[in-house]
Amino acid sequence: MAVETETELETPLRGTSCWHQWNKQAFFPEPSFENTTSYKSALKQTYPRLKNRLFSRSTDATELITLQQESKQPLQKCLTWWDLTWLCFGSVVGSGIFVITGQEAKKHAGPAIVLSYLASGLSALLSAFCYTEFAVEIPVAGGSFSFLRVELGDFVAYIAAGNILLEAVVGAAGLARSWSSYLASMIDSNNSDLLRFKVDCFADGFNLLDPVAVLILLVCNGIAMSGTRRSSWLNWISSIVSSCVIVFVIIVGFVHGKTTNLDPFLPYGTEGVFEAAAVVYWSYTGFDMVATMAEETKKPSRDIPIGLVGSMCMITAVYCLMALALTMMVKYTEIDMNAAYSIAFRQIGMNWAKYLVSVCALKGMTTSLLVGSLGQARYTTQIARAHMIPPWFALVHPKTQTPINATLLVTTLSAIIALFSSLNILSSVFSFSTLSIFMLMAIALLVRRYYEKDVTPKNNLVKFLVCLTVVVASSIGITAFWNSNGRGWIGYVVTIAPWFLGTLGMALLPKQRVPKLWGVPLVPWLPSLSIAMNLFLIGSLGYLAFLRFIICSAVMLVYYLLVGLHATYDVAHQNQEKSNNEEGP
Repeated sequence: MAVETETELETPLRGTSCWHQWNKQAFFPEPSFENTTSYKSALKQTYPRLKNRLFSRSTDATELITLQQESKQPLQKCLTWWDLTWLCFGSVVGSGIFVITGQEAKKHAGPAIVLSYLASGLSALLSAFCYTEFAVEIPVAGGSFSFLRVELGDFVAYIAAGNILLEAVVGAAGLARSWSSYLASMIDSNNSDLLRFKVDCFADGFNLLDPVAVLILLVCNGIAMSGTRRSSWLNWISSIVSSCVIVFVIIVGFVHGKTTNLDPFLPYGTEGVFEAAAVVYWSYTGFDMVATMAEETKKPSRDIPIGLVGSMCMITAVYCLMALALTMMVKYTEIDMNAAYSIAFRQIGMNWAKYLVSVCALKGMTTSLLVGSLGQARYTTQIARAHMIPPWFALVHPKTQTPINATLLVTTLSAIIALFSSLNILSSVFSFSTLSIFMLMAIALLVRRYYEKDVTPKNNLVKFLVCLTVVVASSIGITAFWNSNGRGWIGYVVTIAPWFLGTLGMALLPKQRVPKLWGVPLVPWLPSLSIAMNLFLIGSLGYLAFLRFIICSAVMLVYYLLVGLHATYDVAHQNQEKSNNEEGP
């Protein structure tokens, strides 16, 4: 039975006295870890337990009620659509717009960089639609982890969430190092390592220690731990300042720009537009972290659609206008790839404006770190609630009503990485985790609409799975044909036609679930398009991204088989026994 998402939890949360405990019971309370003998016995049952959990799906009620009890204290419901809008703005609009725009306009797209931002914005918006429907119906802290766990099962959710959490932690470390480099460049434009210390006995790439990066991480995460409301207010004030600078950039660009600089508009053809789109897409990432704030939202059915979808529409418009302003101020062939906007202002006689751009970029990185720390901690909290990592990290502090333990975990990991690792090392770690999870979210939404356990007829399930397989396979085919430099229209007809027919086939099937509060429009067309676009962007990434994903997933699989599998199996078994006892004979 569906669970109402707007009401208070009916089951009271348990006592609060153990949030600070530091013992084995707090970290490994499951029977499988009671002693060495029980653990050995659990390991012997790895295969049957894996079969049991591989496709085991959670439920809305489990995520909304049962798992929240693991935190002992509820997260504070203090956010409105206004807060979510600016949290999304602060998370997404960082320094990337000031750096990537000039690079891609000069190298790949020319003035058509505005179309690249529009295409990437559409893809991001489709993903935001999927996140919004889930967050409205299952407003919990886990974001995509919880949503995938409900529809695609424990194993897929664990691998997906583990990868995106790893990427978020490494990304925070890289952003903190960038913050340090940017500040150093403002002090001395010729030395971006000014604030770092070299240790000769360490290997190259790890020998430039960056205490400033650690400090900014500690400050941002400290604010996040002090209270969600306080973090939201600081982000709001900072984002308002940033918005004023962005409006200034756009107005100046249009006033002083020349339309003649837009000719030719497509110097690199449509191929260049899509190549640039794959790169500038990263300027849109971060909204998924805001989806983890659903549990702290006062009225999810109203606030999340306005805050998430509304802010992504606004951000897309801002990005397109800023890109257009730049290419109007400066001919694309004359854009400085390292400081596009600063040099553009200098060329029109406004050299002083470069300081505004620098401050705005530094502010953008700061708010991205702040909102990122909020999202990372809530991902970790829900993963811990499910016992995939020790449940101690799920505890919520009774005073601040924030997941301090989870925040400390991600802060410590990010700070260690930021202290030692260079930006070159960190950049090689980034991959397609975010895009792959966006794709999985679209698949999960289709599963949610077309399949309900013990309700959907078997023949309809088979038809749905066939159609879904065709959509995914044809999307991969489109991507492969594009990357093979295929130019013939026949190739695209052969690959696009199955995608269309697969989506049409799903559209003809009866839906098993209709959203009660807010739903993605044009299902299955929009989710199917999201699958295709995300796979297309994944295909533009290098082989190192795939290799990183495989290696990290393999490491996570080892942990899952040794720890996570047995912990979640025990919890599921205990919950089933409890449910059976409550139902009675």
